[in-house]
Amino acid sequence: MINKAVNNIKEALLGVESNMTFMFGGFGLSGIPENAINALSKKDIFGLTCISNNAGIDDFGLGLLLQRKQIKKMISSYVGENAEFEKQMLSGELEVDLIPQGSLAERCRAGGAGIPAFFTPAGYGTEVSYGKEVREYNGKPHILETALIADFAFVKAWKGDTAGNLIFRGTARNFNPLMAMAGKITVAEVEELVPAGELDPNQIHTPGIFVQRIFKGEKYEKRIEQRTIIKR
Repeated sequence: MINKAVNNIKEALLGVESNMTFMFGGFGLSGIPENAINALSKKDIFGLTCISNNAGIDDFGLGLLLQRKQIKKMISSYVGENAEFEKQMLSGELEVDLIPQGSLAERCRAGGAGIPAFFTPAGYGTEVSYGKEVREYNGKPHILETALIADFAFVKAWKGDTAGNLIFRGTARNFNPLMAMAGKITVAEVEELVPAGELDPNQIHTPGIFVQRIFKGEKYEKRIEQRTIIKR
């Protein structure tokens, strides 16, 4: 069995260059590849196109890349709590393609499944449908959406093995499995890395065939985007 484990984050990022397209799994701040993002924010790579549900917050997640003006274009479903994202978008510094969340997920899944495009009713009659082919199915207009793929996909899982098989927990499962399929090179960071054969095959969410590199993350802050507590 092929051992896909790399020794450190430096090896995991071999081949990343300016002007590439990257995918980042996670939902808000849940399940984001923290170690990979931190390392990328320290590299002199620019002109990036980043596909992610959102862009983290000002000083965490993809906000770190935005601070250094490393990102040229964001393909995402919402601005979220990132003031820097909003500022760069409104000033025209950052090109932004806002996509309905379900369409974004399906475009990533389609890319991983080898489906070049599909029709969906989501976004019809809005700016989302501008310039796109429209067809009617079951009496309802649908717009043509193209699949998304990336040079690198960075995902984060709870547990993985040296063959690249991954298990996610909770909302960290949002977008991570889809993007793991759609990267030409998929880099997975995990909280726990075990030898191949130790994971229950019935519990695996992403088979190792979709993962090229895997490593154990050194540190996870797991920040909360919006902390809400009961007033006492």
